[in-house]
Amino acid sequence: MTKMNVKCDRLLVALMLSTLFVLASCYNEKRSDKQIFHYNEFNGIASLDPAFAKSQSTMWPAHQLFNTLVEIDDSLHIIPSLAKSWDISADKTVYLFHLRTDVFFHDDPVFTNGKGRKMVAADVVYSLNRIIDKQVASPGSWIFNGKVDSIMPFLALNDSTFQLRLLRPYNPILGIISMQYCSIVPKEAVDRYGTDFRRHPVGTGPFRFVDWEEGQALIFAKNEKYFETDSSGKRLPYLDGIKASFYDSKATEFLLFRQKQLDFINDIEASFKDEILTKQGTLRRDWEDKIVLQTSPYLNIEYLGILVDSANELVKNSPMRLRKIRQAINYGFDRRKMVLYLRNSLGTPAESGFVPMGLPSFDTNAVKGYHYNPAKTKQLLAEAGYPGGKGLPVVKLLTIAIYADMANFIAKQLEESGIPVQVEVIQKALLLTMTSSSTAAFFRGSWIADYPDAENYLSVFYSKNPAPPNYTRYKNPEFDKAFEKAIAETNDSLRYKLYQLADQIMMNDAPVVPLWYDKVVRLAQPNVTGFKANALNLLELRYTKLK
Repeated sequence: MTKMNVKCDRLLVALMLSTLFVLASCYNEKRSDKQIFHYNEFNGIASLDPAFAKSQSTMWPAHQLFNTLVEIDDSLHIIPSLAKSWDISADKTVYLFHLRTDVFFHDDPVFTNGKGRKMVAADVVYSLNRIIDKQVASPGSWIFNGKVDSIMPFLALNDSTFQLRLLRPYNPILGIISMQYCSIVPKEAVDRYGTDFRRHPVGTGPFRFVDWEEGQALIFAKNEKYFETDSSGKRLPYLDGIKASFYDSKATEFLLFRQKQLDFINDIEASFKDEILTKQGTLRRDWEDKIVLQTSPYLNIEYLGILVDSANELVKNSPMRLRKIRQAINYGFDRRKMVLYLRNSLGTPAESGFVPMGLPSFDTNAVKGYHYNPAKTKQLLAEAGYPGGKGLPVVKLLTIAIYADMANFIAKQLEESGIPVQVEVIQKALLLTMTSSSTAAFFRGSWIADYPDAENYLSVFYSKNPAPPNYTRYKNPEFDKAFEKAIAETNDSLRYKLYQLADQIMMNDAPVVPLWYDKVVRLAQPNVTGFKANALNLLELRYTKLK
């Protein structure tokens, strides 16, 4: 890029900033109460019903309004929440949860005298059955498929004891029930409000619902009867409330943050990234005393997927049906340079397996992936019958607009190694349709953990799974055997070794091209304390304060 182009780009950003500053001035709310936490939900919120918490935008409010039996701590360990403890049968198929007896639902007119009643085991049974109820049509209905007992999976033995029965040992089940889908709700509220429960939620969480003007603002207030306390015995949460806005422009969001109208923003708008961050992913000097940058490993991997179903017509006529061609692609571009220049180091080059950093089973010594080696790419091309890329047809890479620069970077480097790639930018909805219907031969994808276990990532390649999640239609009996042994194994160290074996088998076959292991990137105001990033990128506000 020439100096003139850089100057023009900076001028455009400056003009954009000044224009947006004027536009954002209409957001002139007086923030008299310093304990109201403000954030913007760029993607909007479809529902406040946890049975439909399938995306980050819906998980965040669900995490404030509801609780699950267990939850994930900062170290990705399973810890108690509504369940204070649990026992597991000798055959690992029956889980007995001992519930807290001091948990109450939020006050609501649905209850006697408008006072929230005590949460009991029958509420857990109702809530988990609701997820798999076909009439509810929860997008989370898959989480118990083939895992829980088909006759009586959920049972209340008494008000404070809940039983979960599995068909066979399945170690990740505790991670499954930590998902927002498994939030506990009261039957009478769902019955009273029906489909309107999506905008009139009643839970047990640290905050209670106040108002939602869709597309404008969402307001929660502190739950004064919340059951959790801090280490000194003070009742949580510290905040008096939460207010979410719904500006659909990331640029406007950033300007509001600059004006201190928002307490934090998630991720950085691409237009301003180079203005705020160095290539090493740190704050530039003139921003250091104005904002706080938070980064941490994020259980998300960005990758390119390759359709490998040999029965598919797209694959029959594609050179990518050959493992050596897929491996050549993996060796053919520089992940480190891509992350440095296109991501400002906000991510780690994915040179190990598909299972990302942040999970306890991640081990770069145990799982070997691919690094930039153009000589190896050329060698593999020759071995596959395409010396120097001669005779190799153009490969079409499908992506969405925000990843076009990344796709073009990869295409340019692959072409230098003899692999011609044509980048085609399409709408996100179309790409999802094509990958789900196995009509995309080469495509950009990402996989964000639903729960912190490598099983969640490796299930993407399990041959018995449809698309989703097995978008590449990968099938290898050796992989399946290792995967099945892993999910039944209760010894952590042995299970991790089986996960690593399965990951390595798949990486050798190369149905995917891992790009980078992601990072949570947040900008917060200096007066925000007790606000930590986490590997699941949940919005955690129980311990947050505004100075």
